[in-house]
Parts: sequence; structure tokens; C-alpha cells
Amino acid sequence: MDIVYECIVASLFLSHAIRKDVVFHAVLNGPPKPPVHVEIDGSTLHDVRTDQQTWTRIFQNVLSGKRHPGITADVKGFEPLLKAKAENNAVYILEEDGIDVAGTCLKSDSVFILGDHVGLPKIVEKFALRYGEKISLGKRPYLAATCVSIINYYLDKLQREQ
Repeated sequence: MDIVYECIVASLFLSHAIRKDVVFHAVLNGPPKPPVHVEIDGSTLHDVRTDQQTWTRIFQNVLSGKRHPGITADVKGFEPLLKAKAENNAVYILEEDGIDVAGTCLKSDSVFILGDHVGLPKIVEKFALRYGEKISLGKRPYLAATCVSIINYYLDKLQREQ
């Protein structure tokens, strides 16, 4: 859950603001009852801070069936989630051996798929590649939350140029 928390903070939070144009998805496949899909919508999210204790409490509440503004949880797995998102969005899988992100025409309404420190399982990666392409932030493996920050930088830059 540490990686998920760090990626949430990197994807949704600016200094003194929440990115209203971001929806963060996490598919949790660990025990006790996988899969659990958590969706965090920046446009409706409130009553949050960036500290880990706050997010631990929020996750405990949401995963036990309680509500929090901007956060939902259901039992959707990775494959149905990706199929639904790929219908209206460009899909990019972050991988060191992908196309350099600097040479890619990113779209603001994109889906970015990241694994943890081990990476995506090969079968999951193969499935994801049916809907998108690999892009790379470089040959070095960055922490997942760092990848999110770098992607946000590119998307912010794209938005400024439009």
C-alpha cells in the first residue's frame, strides 16, 4: 500500500491544490479478497491531506465499505478496467524498453499503466499491449511515484503549449 499511497500523492496533489483533471485507479490483487479496484477522482475529492496516516485511515474506511468524497471501491479487476478505459483514451504502459516519452505525442486524456518495483506480470503486460504501447522515461528504473511526477510534468507542459 505504500506504493499506492505515494502514487496517489504524486498524481493528484500540487502545492496547495488537487489536480481536478486526474482520476487515479489502483487494482489491488493481494489478500484478503482480490481484486479490489479503488478509484480516486480529483474533481470530487476533498477532506484529504498528503500524509500517510490520513490515507491509511481513508483506505481502511473505504475498503470496509464506508464512503469518502471522491473515492470509490469495487471488485473490478485489471482487464475489465483497462477494456473500459481504452475505449475513449490512449493507453501507455511505462517500461524502460519502450518508446522515449519525449518523442511521443501524449494526449491529455490518457491512461498510464505502472507496475510496482517488480514490474507488471508478463501476462498482464501482454494483455495491456493489446490496447496500448510501451513508453519509456529512460533506461533507469524509477520509483513508481517518480514516474507519475514525470508524466505529470509532460502533461502539464502539453497543456501549457495548447
